Amino acid sequence: MQIIRDIFVWLNDALLKMTWLQSMVNRLLLDGFQMDASSYLFKSLSFFFYDVIKIFILLSVLIYISSYIQTYFTPERSKQILTKFKGIPGNILGALLGTVTPFCSCSSIPIFIGFTRAGLPIGVTFSFLISSPLVDLASVILLASIFGWPIALTYVVFGLVIAVIGGTLIDWFKMDKYIADFVTTSNDEPRNLLLEQTKKERRRYALGEVKNIIKKVWIYILIGVGIGSIIHGYIPQSWIESVLGEQNPFSVLIATIVGVPMYADIFGTLPIAEALVMKGVGIGTVLAFMMAVTALSLPSIMLLKRVVKTKLLITFITIVVIGIVLTGYAFNAFSYLLI
Repeated sequence: MQIIRDIFVWLNDALLKMTWLQSMVNRLLLDGFQMDASSYLFKSLSFFFYDVIKIFILLSVLIYISSYIQTYFTPERSKQILTKFKGIPGNILGALLGTVTPFCSCSSIPIFIGFTRAGLPIGVTFSFLISSPLVDLASVILLASIFGWPIALTYVVFGLVIAVIGGTLIDWFKMDKYIADFVTTSNDEPRNLLLEQTKKERRRYALGEVKNIIKKVWIYILIGVGIGSIIHGYIPQSWIESVLGEQNPFSVLIATIVGVPMYADIFGTLPIAEALVMKGVGIGTVLAFMMAVTALSLPSIMLLKRVVKTKLLITFITIVVIGIVLTGYAFNAFSYLLI
């Protein structure tokens, strides 16, 4: 049993945390550029180069895998699956399908529109809309590479619970009438896009998705890692703890409010989250910030406002914010069980 555990730890360190990469970056800075290991600049540059390289390696591999899997779950195939389920089982399935679609909050909305036009229950579509930007294969692996598997898997559970409860409440509130008319009425002819693909075509699609998603998110990753490196190297820990530390009972609320106006996906927020945790911020506060950025960014709210009416939009935001805040406080209270 100990041998299996040792093998798992080695694989986790080598493939996810990439401790070898951290050593290479540090050695290059120390020996190649003769930097002082105790200097703020060394700490910032070490954090920046290590995180940038690690995230791009992991992201490329994970997008490829998740996109390959996604070829078996096209929107049309998903519609066929989801129409067979109603109520909470349908909401659970909608949330689970959101985990195999590596979309940000904005790009999830067109799929949401397609599901709604297909006649899927509103609860199912909103469960998908919530879970899609919050939880996917790539985000789980990246979270595990930074915070460990217990926290990553618990994050997934909370994300899915928020999605299922959110969809269930919106369904119970009978809010179908608050969806914009142009979404529920369409003159498009139904199309069957369930064409069987060869393995070569699936690989080509997955490689194309790697290129497309990297092209969209690379700037946010660099910005996120840049902010994280500044926090890690230069901002005093005492200042961060005074604002976002666990001794501040409003830290989760502050992190959630700060996260909503930002626009990034989870890959851009992870480096900031990592730096905040290193500065003593509670894991729940950090995860609340990440969830707010990914699920409730201001651009996505503005886009969603075009397809749903104000009452439904406010209900959606309220449910998700409450879910995020409760998740943050729960993680802060019980994170010692996961570390």
